[in-house]
Amino acid sequence: MSTQKASIIRRSMTPSESRPQAANDSAGSLAGIRLLKTLSAEDLQVLEGECRWLNARAGEEILNKECENRDIFFVVQGSVAIKNFSLSGREVAFAQKGEGDYFGELSAIDGKPRSANVVAAEDCRLAALAPETFCQLLRDNSFIALEVLSKLAAIVRDCDERIMDLATLSAYQRVYSQLIKMSREDPVRPDSWLIYPLPTQATIAAEASTTRETVARVLSQLAQANIAERKSKTLYIREIKKLRTLCERVSPVLPSE
Repeated sequence: MSTQKASIIRRSMTPSESRPQAANDSAGSLAGIRLLKTLSAEDLQVLEGECRWLNARAGEEILNKECENRDIFFVVQGSVAIKNFSLSGREVAFAQKGEGDYFGELSAIDGKPRSANVVAAEDCRLAALAPETFCQLLRDNSFIALEVLSKLAAIVRDCDERIMDLATLSAYQRVYSQLIKMSREDPVRPDSWLIYPLPTQATIAAEASTTRETVARVLSQLAQANIAERKSKTLYIREIKKLRTLCERVSPVLPSE
């Protein structure tokens, strides 16, 4: 973490402040935030006035687990990556949030420290709302409260799935599984699947809770077996059934990590 840029939240705060200040604090619009779609134009305008508006450059850290900020953040433009790091420094990807999404609701609700780090995946425009205002919004609007509950339920389910994968699958199998999750049917070639744009090996490794070297070995051996073929920024999966079989086998054909 020491090699990453200083948090834009921490950098802009004085010891007495609990909310972010931005160099450009001009107003913005929350009209594209899906969580707030049931609010009237008047209520949305009031909420916009309660927000602090800030910009983050691609690669810039927005939040880390050590910061004291407890605001919820709305992604007005751009996207952010939510991730964590093991004691050895290995990156574990949790999620990516794009325009219209939000993050930071856990700390806003329970007042406890951040559970993950957030980095701008691309240049972003963000709106930060104080936890007290957000909690009052939940009390006043049942639709928003239910939407947040639905998201938290999805997080629990995803965590359960990750725990099961870590307990039952080898590192290679987790990579197979991640490739299957990212693949889509090829609109041109029948019975063929593809991943476009193909994420970096480091990104796939973070999603599969393994190392970049393991992902490289998997892609190489899948190519040798004619199961998958990489061309430029696209990975073509020629034998999706074989890939699924590799993922489901108790003892993978390829050596485990």
